[in-house]
Amino acid sequence: MKIRRESHDDVRAVDALVRRAFYGHPHSDGSEPDIIRRLRSVGALSLALVAEEDGRIIGHIAFSPVGFSGGARDWYGVGPVAVDPDCQNKGIGSALMLGGLELLKDDGARGAILVGDPGFYGRFGFQAEPGVSHKGVPAENLLVLPFDNELPKGEVAFHRAFFGEV
Repeated sequence: MKIRRESHDDVRAVDALVRRAFYGHPHSDGSEPDIIRRLRSVGALSLALVAEEDGRIIGHIAFSPVGFSGGARDWYGVGPVAVDPDCQNKGIGSALMLGGLELLKDDGARGAILVGDPGFYGRFGFQAEPGVSHKGVPAENLLVLPFDNELPKGEVAFHRAFFGEV
């Protein structure tokens, strides 16, 4: 398996992969392929990586800029993260996450934030932070990972593409 940056030639395969990965998932409304498409169309897909095996895209991770009401800058939202259902539980998602976080650090990012399961994402260092919120998201599922000692404060604003706006 090879982890690399997404290329223009990957777009159709990524769309199909993300659709398969989230089909019927209990925490999905099916909008994940559209989110990635909208982020890409407005230039807000800051970093996108794919996992490729034998010429086939089997995983994808997206990172996009976020803002905080407290003024923190250079933070990125993680997601969607997708792995082909036939390839799950083999470390592909973890490899994408670790690779993406390292590239963000190398590019000068201050940290990453996501909405997810603390039991899963805690292994990467993500944790809930009492000073950070997002309307409608339980505090225990809004997880931050600072790359330095400064934590963001206030309400996080994920890119508008997550909400159907471009």
